Amino acid sequence: MVLTEWGVAVLDGGTPLFTQIAERLADEIAEGSLAEGERVPSSNEMAAFYRINPATAAKGLNVLIDDGLLEKRRGIGMFVVAGARERLLADRRRDFAERFVRPLVAEAQRLGIDGESLVELVREASGVQGGVSL
Repeated sequence: MVLTEWGVAVLDGGTPLFTQIAERLADEIAEGSLAEGERVPSSNEMAAFYRINPATAAKGLNVLIDDGLLEKRRGIGMFVVAGARERLLADRRRDFAERFVRPLVAEAQRLGIDGESLVELVREASGVQGGVSL
């Protein structure tokens, strides 16, 4: 999504820029590199960094405000709200289960693979051996 080319941040052309901004900040919150209570870059700072229109950067920030992950503090800036990381991780776990785990289990059932065998296949695929947990 974000590449650096000759020291300049570059966004890809596959999705709207404001969506990429929102996703990048959400990733930073989920990874913990943007901590709860921490100030996020302003729309002007983001516009300068990505070389985009400040209104586009603001639109990306507003997505996260609407999602309840950021809050505006008048005259101070925008900040990551308490509980944002946990909420993002919970949402991503649910999404992961829906997009990947449920179809995997359904296909395993169609193939007659029982739960224990499926777990062993997952362990093998991840390089984990025997009783060691993932």
